Amino acid sequence: MAKLKIAGTWSGDLQVELEQWTVPMLREEVAKQSSMPPETINLICAGKVLKDGDGSEKLSQLGIKNNAKILATRVCVDEGKSLVAEEERSRRLNRVKAAAAALVERHADGSLPLEDFNIELEDQNGETIRFGTETDRRAMMMGLMLHANAKKLIRRQLYKDALEVLTMGEEAFSLCNPKVIELVDNVPLLQIDMVWCYFMLRDISWLSVAGMRLQKAREGIECAHGKDSFRMRLLQAGRHPELALHLRMELLEGVVAYHSGQFDKSRKALTSAQAKFFQLQVPDESLSLVMSMGFKEQDAKRALRISNQDVGTAIDFLVEEKAKRAQQREDNNRRRREIAEQKQYGMTPMKKAVDLQRLKALVSIGYEKELAAEALRRNENDTEKALDDLTNPESNSSIQLEIESRKRKRHQKSTNVNIEQLVAMGFERSAVVEASRAGGSIEQIMQRLLSQTAPNTSSAANNPESSSITTTNNVGPSSSNDNENVIGESTTGEIEERDVEMEDELACELTGDVFADYDVEVSKEGKAINEYLALIDSAVNV
Repeated sequence: MAKLKIAGTWSGDLQVELEQWTVPMLREEVAKQSSMPPETINLICAGKVLKDGDGSEKLSQLGIKNNAKILATRVCVDEGKSLVAEEERSRRLNRVKAAAAALVERHADGSLPLEDFNIELEDQNGETIRFGTETDRRAMMMGLMLHANAKKLIRRQLYKDALEVLTMGEEAFSLCNPKVIELVDNVPLLQIDMVWCYFMLRDISWLSVAGMRLQKAREGIECAHGKDSFRMRLLQAGRHPELALHLRMELLEGVVAYHSGQFDKSRKALTSAQAKFFQLQVPDESLSLVMSMGFKEQDAKRALRISNQDVGTAIDFLVEEKAKRAQQREDNNRRRREIAEQKQYGMTPMKKAVDLQRLKALVSIGYEKELAAEALRRNENDTEKALDDLTNPESNSSIQLEIESRKRKRHQKSTNVNIEQLVAMGFERSAVVEASRAGGSIEQIMQRLLSQTAPNTSSAANNPESSSITTTNNVGPSSSNDNENVIGESTTGEIEERDVEMEDELACELTGDVFADYDVEVSKEGKAINEYLALIDSAVNV
């Protein structure tokens, strides 16, 4: 009996008879140990794929010896999933793409957002990025959203789904001006993530594509970060946030070289990756020191890795990041308040929000805020035209009438809501309408009703009037340019068209954490490095 060392889909030793066993027999045993169908298993020895042949050729005849190392990889084939499951997966991917497109549509061109947040593109210093064209901005936002969703799928080990989303992200990025793409490292990061998915699926059929993607990734990173990451060092005050990224890239380059039979090139890449792996290992003593300052373990590890294990530099980094997060929360709260204010003013005829900076300028020269906002809304934020309307007595009067009309509508809407709530509680509609005429909150109206008459104790479900709203029609139909057609007041059709669940999921994945792409847990990489270095040794010694 001889012993074969198996790695990949299953790791362990197999006792075999080299003079008796064939490749199909070996494949069957590995598949059994891996809990996978035999047709999904590829066997590789010394860089060569073991073929079944006619099924009579023995392992010894193929040059396989005692203690040989065999790599078992998984081949992507039809795994017999039910049609329903495949349709559900396809439907979810379509939802992801549609939701990302909808968010871009609302957030890329200054439109009034339906949500209480606004999606903006920022660089690593937190500064808003301004693109030359609307197409570039939309394409970049779309690509970033899809990439963020794919990274979540990778964390959940859904590599096949992640590949689908990454492909959609790659398509979105391709619409950007190449000169814009050269300034950022998002596309190279996406390329590396795609090859990582190939690797985790253990599918070597992507070998040639993987090599080209890694070459593009390396060129793109050098373009964005500078030669030997010189530009990145300047931006990050000498820190090394990209170290784990280069580790993963070199591991994948080593894997591609190994399966291409380029063992020397593979060993060089893997050895370099291994050196980075050791460099990223956080000493327990350093970790304890940083955590003793009140920082969480995950944050402390990240800081030490980025700071090349220097405790002082790591603490400085964490203090800076804490201050940045506080500032970001303050900025986010300010933006939410601004969005709430913009919603009060309504949308322009082109469905844009009122520009608050232009509004501030008009208020600073003496115009009442609500009046100035309506002038800007009417004129698509054109300050000169807004000033013309404000200084013209006739148009100024028209604006004031519009503001008063809007206030009455808002008041009527609020009153209608109160009436329906009280009717649903069992009060007679006529009594509720009468009590509402004096105005006030729903609690005040309820007090008037209780002081006048006892409520109808019949259940709201049995009240024939409780399911209909009759007073809303008193307001009259809204025109297409009505300011009230904003969030919370959209038509039912508009609400149904939105995939709120998926949109919220995509938005939550956009954390604004500039180091998230570089903060890679490298334990899987470390294991793979050792595995492939052992395979190279085995191939060279055969």
